[in-house]
Amino acid sequence: MKVLGLTGNIASGKSTVARMLGSMGARIIDADEIAREVVEPEKPAWADIVKKFGPGVLSPDGTIDRRRLGEIVFADESKRKLLMDITHPRIKEAVRERLSELMKEGVSVAIVEAALIVESGGLREFLDGLIVVTADEERQIERLIKRNGYTREEALARIGSQMPAVEKALHGDYLIDNSGTEKETEAQVKKLWSEINGAG
Repeated sequence: MKVLGLTGNIASGKSTVARMLGSMGARIIDADEIAREVVEPEKPAWADIVKKFGPGVLSPDGTIDRRRLGEIVFADESKRKLLMDITHPRIKEAVRERLSELMKEGVSVAIVEAALIVESGGLREFLDGLIVVTADEERQIERLIKRNGYTREEALARIGSQMPAVEKALHGDYLIDNSGTEKETEAQVKKLWSEINGAG
């Protein structure tokens, strides 16, 4: 089984690329979805977050208020690292289990979609290669305002808190530029899919 990572900065469109690869036959493991699962109420990561960040990060229903927690960690690098130390080992273990299940099913291509593959490094050991999705900054801002209801300043703060896209792209074995139309992106993904399958 060939296992590729799929990453990109906020609002670069990595989920769009994941959806396209999924429709072409890849099996997608969404690490963001796993990240939500590992912090569900009463799970160990949830308990650690409440202990370290206080009950102020909880919604009235007891779930983690992701927006509130996001505001805290995006404003303070040490808090962001603390959150990563709590969640990443648990995410990694869940990804390992899912890859093992897919291998048993005889899947030929698995894609691990995750925002912080380059920064955290924890998932790299599972991967045969890395796809990096990029988009120009104006397109990212536009998407964040439309999708998340952020102000331009909030959007810029989120983008600015991440590794520069140019630097992230240097870590990629395959690059997809998602600044244009969906059709243009799809043409690149089709080419990538034939490369992945042609190379083994």
